[in-house]
Amino acid sequence: MTEAARARPANSRGAAGDTQMYPLSGGSKEPPKLDDLVQYVSLYVRIPTPLTGVVLPFVPLYLSAFYLWVHVTGGEETPTAGVIPLKNETTTDHSTTWNDFGFIAVLAIAFLHILTLLCCYWSVHVLAFLTCRRVKLPGANVLAKVVPTANNGNSKIVPVRSSQLEDGSTQYFLVFQKTKYVWNEDRKTFQAVEFPVNGLLSSYSSSRGLESEEAIKRATFTYGNNEMEMVVPEFHELFVERATAPFFVFQVFSVGLWCMDDYWYYSLFTLFVLVAFECTIVKQQLRNMSEIRKMGNKPYLIYAFRQNKWRHIGSDELLPGDLVSITRSQNDNIVPCDLVILRGSCIVDESMLTGESVPLMKESLESLDNLDVELDAEGDGKLFVLFGGTKVVQHTAPTKESLRAPDGGCIGYVIRTGFNTSQGKLLRTILFGANRATENNVETFAFIAFLMVFAVAAASYVWVKGSEDPERNRYKLFLECTLILTSIIPPDLPIELTLAVNTSLIQLTRLFVFCTEPFRIPFAGKVQICCFDKTGTLTTDNLMVEGIAGLAPNGACVPIEEAEANTVQVLACCHSLALLDDGLVGDPLEKATLAAVDWTLTKMDSVIPKKPQFKPLKIIQRYHFSSALKRMSVLAGYLMPYSNEVKHIGAVKGAPEVIQKMLSEVPTDYEKVYLEYARRGARVLALGIKEFGTLGSQKIRELKREEVECDLTFAGFVIISCPMKPDSKSVIKELIQSSHKVVMITGDSPLTACHVAKELRFTRKKLVILTPPDQEEGDKWSWVSIGGDQTYELDFKDANKRISLLLATHDLCITGEGLQYLQQNQQHYMRQLLPQVTVCARFAPKQKEFIITQLKQLGYCTLMCGDGTNDVGALKQANVGVSLLTSAPVKRKRTEEEQRQAAANAAAAAAQAAANANQQLTPRERALRRRQEHINQTQARLQSALADMEEQTMVKLGDASIAAPFTSKSSSIMCVNHIIKQGRCTLVTTLQMFKILALNALIQAYCQSVLYIDGIKFSDTQATMQGIFIAACFLFITRAKPLKTLSKVAPLPNIFNFYTISTILCQFAVHFGALYYLTSQANILAPPREGKVKLYLDMDPEEKTKYDPNIVSSTVYIICLSLQVATIAVNYKGHPFRESLRSNRMLMYAIGASATLVILLSTGLAPELTEFFEIIEFPTDFRKTLLCVLVVDIVGAFVLDRICSFLFGETRRKSKVLNC
Repeated sequence: MTEAARARPANSRGAAGDTQMYPLSGGSKEPPKLDDLVQYVSLYVRIPTPLTGVVLPFVPLYLSAFYLWVHVTGGEETPTAGVIPLKNETTTDHSTTWNDFGFIAVLAIAFLHILTLLCCYWSVHVLAFLTCRRVKLPGANVLAKVVPTANNGNSKIVPVRSSQLEDGSTQYFLVFQKTKYVWNEDRKTFQAVEFPVNGLLSSYSSSRGLESEEAIKRATFTYGNNEMEMVVPEFHELFVERATAPFFVFQVFSVGLWCMDDYWYYSLFTLFVLVAFECTIVKQQLRNMSEIRKMGNKPYLIYAFRQNKWRHIGSDELLPGDLVSITRSQNDNIVPCDLVILRGSCIVDESMLTGESVPLMKESLESLDNLDVELDAEGDGKLFVLFGGTKVVQHTAPTKESLRAPDGGCIGYVIRTGFNTSQGKLLRTILFGANRATENNVETFAFIAFLMVFAVAAASYVWVKGSEDPERNRYKLFLECTLILTSIIPPDLPIELTLAVNTSLIQLTRLFVFCTEPFRIPFAGKVQICCFDKTGTLTTDNLMVEGIAGLAPNGACVPIEEAEANTVQVLACCHSLALLDDGLVGDPLEKATLAAVDWTLTKMDSVIPKKPQFKPLKIIQRYHFSSALKRMSVLAGYLMPYSNEVKHIGAVKGAPEVIQKMLSEVPTDYEKVYLEYARRGARVLALGIKEFGTLGSQKIRELKREEVECDLTFAGFVIISCPMKPDSKSVIKELIQSSHKVVMITGDSPLTACHVAKELRFTRKKLVILTPPDQEEGDKWSWVSIGGDQTYELDFKDANKRISLLLATHDLCITGEGLQYLQQNQQHYMRQLLPQVTVCARFAPKQKEFIITQLKQLGYCTLMCGDGTNDVGALKQANVGVSLLTSAPVKRKRTEEEQRQAAANAAAAAAQAAANANQQLTPRERALRRRQEHINQTQARLQSALADMEEQTMVKLGDASIAAPFTSKSSSIMCVNHIIKQGRCTLVTTLQMFKILALNALIQAYCQSVLYIDGIKFSDTQATMQGIFIAACFLFITRAKPLKTLSKVAPLPNIFNFYTISTILCQFAVHFGALYYLTSQANILAPPREGKVKLYLDMDPEEKTKYDPNIVSSTVYIICLSLQVATIAVNYKGHPFRESLRSNRMLMYAIGASATLVILLSTGLAPELTEFFEIIEFPTDFRKTLLCVLVVDIVGAFVLDRICSFLFGETRRKSKVLNC
């Protein structure tokens, strides 16, 4: 078997995936998939830096621009005294034109250059295109661009490494996502290294380990050491990654421009807030990464059989092909790798991998008779495989003397190491599985592009009009134009979005729901399909034994206390339970049945009754449960009274249809009884018993499983139910009524799953199950009803119509086997079918993940709720993943010292804030700072909530929360409704903020271009008060709370829809009309202007502080304030997703106060107020006109918005496919 561990990249099941590997195609078409992890690999070499696309194209551009800017302007000779004035003017104009053009060209090229460099940082594909050239074969200094398959992380450029083989040839390889790929010269492609996982069982059993130094070196060279090293990046590395995100770059760019325009205090304060916010996120990322790192294996000493001798080596030195000794896990040591048990047996806890805290029995290959079959580690071979990351709770030393370890452990053959083990694959899913959600989504960028059109138009207008004055400073004019761009596109947009999300984050924290990716919250508002695991999520883990059926007349279920002796004996001894120091361990179902019959298990595998009428039993031999056999059996013995004679019995339990064939006499109502209880959702196990009499020790050793499992006497059906969680039904009802499709995805049987779906009202129609054909009847799959009385053939012709007809009267259930069939044979039909399915039963963890990714690819927003690590893949891939912690840890109380320290920190912060307030700031800067302080207060509340969260006991291995964006500390699925409510509230808040920001930006575009060129500006006091109003309103908008019940309709999923675009344009048209009309009327009344208009940028520092109010500037200020009131009042809508304006009192007060202020300023009823705001007194007729136009403006905006809402709708349209 040592030969099987040799280095050979092959086309069988590899580390990264279990599919056939294909060579790369060199054409322009996308190459076929390499394996489950990698889509394709492209090879490149770096181009010399001067010749790259980030240097070479820009050199001639820079030279040309500098020539136009410097040489052409500087080359103009100074005109002599004799030149006539006309000529001199022409020369000056010509020189100025070239100067302007050259200056703008240099800045534009520099901007484009920086953007190109950033694009190289943001995209691997752009980096490869601009800095590398493609090659066909690997070699020295060759790089590989690895593109993963969908939902498997990001593309990456990795170095191609090389090493010398024993024969002198060079082997090239690369490492991507901790997986090694080796170059295959024959196929001209990279392939994952093959591990010895599919060998014959006989080859494992006869192996003597790595017998020579050469074999050890070869295995080390091929597979590397058994390490799961996860390097946690440095703080600065993660910060640089965050600081180069598009939004952050834009914000820093804006801050730099403000600094150039003398806004020092505001600029630096804004920069500080931005950096602090990013640092907070980076610290959270580092904390999560540190927790994931702890999940890796810690090396410890272990016995390995190498070179025909037992040696003590580190567990990180193990190699595929090694024989090792595995004992009970101590000091938190876990199984270091995947291995096949050759000798001995053990009980293991696989909760790290499956999420189920059910210790399992593992048998060795020496218990098998036929070893000439291949190992299927993920199928029936699981019984013989110990997976890395699991814990051995008890082991039994080998019985045969052929090979024993010094520590008496089980002997295992290593088949996978490092990140290729089952535990390693789980960690890779967590590390690389799916991208984190941020505010930098496509929708936000599209919104910015929409605003950019108006921003560029405004800036262009200012440049063209401003350039008409030849004496104006072009640098300051260009700076002013750029400032227009950054103010129309709100630089605090990410902070505003974060504010909305953080408010929901705090609300969820109070409900004991914690979120590691806050920008997932708005996705919860878009959810269309809610998927649930069953066991532990919808139902409790507490199993109840209802009784025994099939023995009483009419198939009645009798209590366990009245059961016959044969039945009690089978239940007492036919199980895989074990008594350890920590108590009884094993399957909860078997624990429940043993407790129901009231027997006790001892450490010596004896079961003792508490009632005197039964005899104690000694379990002699177990034949363990197998998913293929669907049964388990034991041989047990009991001592006859008054003698030393031992009588033996065989006890069998399993699936009723399997046990039926083993009975010597089958009751007439056998099938009718068990199907009736199965349709009720109960778990039904058939019991059988067989008397052997007295057996000798030799006969017991030679006894085959088949001899125990034949000629059985029927001992009844044990009926076991799994109660629903008390609030599951009400939660599902609320979800269905609120336009959601609910789906159950479980590993349980179809009949049980369908019953639970019926009980919880997942559906009110009859369910049909996709059923494989009987071998006797042919090869047609069909939809079969639960009662078996209706059958519909699976016909792929005109699939849509047939599915629709079936769905008119039925809902669908598919099994894992059915999904596999459709996946392999009818993919198009499968994609049409999946959104319609209500129950998915007998699904493996990978199939759960597949369902979620397929639904996402079909364009549906999905939520997945589960409680085990077997749900990790699905939780990670879902738009919204919610994990339930079944045991809520107790919060650690703060010590007195910590409380004193917190109080001291608060006092220091208050003192610092007071000191900052005393600085010499302009009123505008004070207003802007006040706005930032509002944001900081919200951020502080969030940090406090997160700190409370961190004080909880950290999640442990086996908790799905390590991968899910949302974690509920309650085991109830009510948290799903809370998350969706907050998601809808946040989504609506975000969309309304987008609308308000868009309208404000469009109004700003006009004010900062046309009105700015006309010399209209605001005083510091006016700008300050306007800033305070906007800050307060946005803060109060984000603090709106969701309603207590989910609305029947869902909100619009994004801003790009007919309603939003039409209402923005219509409202802007009304506001623009009002602004234009009032400005023109004010200009008529204004005194004639003397001389040319002096812009803000033309003024000296002393002139900038002076403000001379006039009728035009006063009118423009009042209407701008009124427009902002109108924009917020018209576009804030509460019901049906969040509290109304009347309930959001703070916002209502802010709007009311602002509206009152507008009226008072317009009418002049408060002279002190108009004097403070530096507003002039208007003529009586103009005052009436002003008030009438303001009223018409707000009424017109309101009416047009409601017309758009009526025509296009503000809620998501009902899906014809999902019918929700």
